[in-house]
Amino acid sequence: MEGDTATMTPAPRQQLSVTDGIFLTIGMVIGVGIFKAPSIVAGNTSGGIEFLLAWLLGGVVSLCGALVYAELSARHPETGGEYTFLAHGLGNGVAFLFAWSRMTVIQTGAIAAVAFVFGEYASEILRLGEHSVAIYAALSVVALTLLNLAGTLQSKTLQKVMEIALIAGLLFLAVAGMVVGSTPVPPKPAAAGSGGGDFLFAMMFVFFTFGGWNEAAYLAGEVREPRRNMLKILVGGIVAVTVLYLLVNIGYLVALGQGGVAGSKAVGADVMRLVAGDTGANILALIVCVSALTTINAAVFTGARTNFAMGRDFPLFAKLGNWRESGSTPANALVLQGAISLVLIVAAAMTVKDGFDAMVAYTAPVFWTFFLLTGITLFVFRYKSKDESEFKVPFYPVVPLIFCTMCGFMLWKALAYVFNPVYGPKFGNLVLAGLLVMLAGIPLYWFARKR
Repeated sequence: MEGDTATMTPAPRQQLSVTDGIFLTIGMVIGVGIFKAPSIVAGNTSGGIEFLLAWLLGGVVSLCGALVYAELSARHPETGGEYTFLAHGLGNGVAFLFAWSRMTVIQTGAIAAVAFVFGEYASEILRLGEHSVAIYAALSVVALTLLNLAGTLQSKTLQKVMEIALIAGLLFLAVAGMVVGSTPVPPKPAAAGSGGGDFLFAMMFVFFTFGGWNEAAYLAGEVREPRRNMLKILVGGIVAVTVLYLLVNIGYLVALGQGGVAGSKAVGADVMRLVAGDTGANILALIVCVSALTTINAAVFTGARTNFAMGRDFPLFAKLGNWRESGSTPANALVLQGAISLVLIVAAAMTVKDGFDAMVAYTAPVFWTFFLLTGITLFVFRYKSKDESEFKVPFYPVVPLIFCTMCGFMLWKALAYVFNPVYGPKFGNLVLAGLLVMLAGIPLYWFARKR
């Protein structure tokens, strides 16, 4: 059982080097978003310079956030991440609301979003009719939920191989785009509903693509000399990802032009098609598909275990806390998570044309709410305790203020889409749906607390 294990198991051994930490950080951040988000970012920025500045800003803010999470995890290294930070800093009610929102909006929405990217690139290889993308997305969630129910997990070796292949593929894509860029695609007008260049809307997708650095902060307990080396790992990992993303996006711009990137549904495949025809596009699509499946599987695995922990803490969700010995899996938590993800896929496919856009809109306000609250907990801990932690954010309070300010801006922007004449008809209901599901956790908490 997780609670007993956490009590009896000795502290993690500090055996990770700086190089190990940087490699792990890169692996946790890089995903399939870089093959989808650039099209949306290009459609909402005024030119190539602003387009690239958006990605640079994403790296800077992500680094600030990673440093905040590093200190939080050093102060409270227990299993649970944000759930633990919020419980210690802002109380059990906020922590419960986060766990509920992670189960119904944040994690399941992220699973659905990546599943839609898988569907778009799988459809490049073999289309399954008019709703090919949604069908592939649903099949991926069903298959990987069943895989986890059986207790079969992807091997660490395969994960590393895919990570190296993905990085190599991105570098090749960047160079290839620059090489073939002598005949760019003529610029296309911004797609209908793009708002003619909404920079903060573009940043939502940039930050989605940089997602994962919060997991990197959990390395603090296993890094040698963490006080000195965590800064090197976080800076090195985020800088490496930022440089890689900038190179890839420069390749996209040079090969397709701003309009070509904005008008592409599978920008990586379109660049590879220029380089090596349909064969090249299919090879890249296959790499993206495998990478997407790896990402979805990891999200299914970790998300179900968060739900399992909530089930153990709150009797109202006790069935989620049941562990099935056969396959050693939290079966009920997996089934519920898979069902919610499928509902989101179907709802997104029926509501808007692009399911990825829909899932980002659905998760954005809830995601930024808890990111902001987690950032605030650092100020609470600093106020309550002057004790030295294993790692401390440099340039306090400037770094956490930058992070919290950006979280506040993004939360405000997400909420503003409800009333936006351009985005409101397309995304307003999705934003409200995510918020209403989150707020439903408040009466649930009071009921759960009484029980």
